[in-house]
Amino acid sequence: MLLSMSAVVLLGLLIWFLLHIRYFKWLDVLLCGVFGFLLAKTAASSAIYAALLAISGFLGQLRF
Repeated sequence: MLLSMSAVVLLGLLIWFLLHIRYFKWLDVLLCGVFGFLLAKTAASSAIYAALLAISGFLGQLRF
């Protein structure tokens, strides 16, 4: 659950930034949000969640 919350926060900040520099319009953000809610209710959501876990696990193991 913590990963999904941080992903939501990061994506929200990205959308806010793109709106701030006027790359997105409000209708684009609304459509992205609706698409995300609809995608979360499909069978693809488990695959997307597994991919996010794998990516976060990989990034967590990187040492600089």
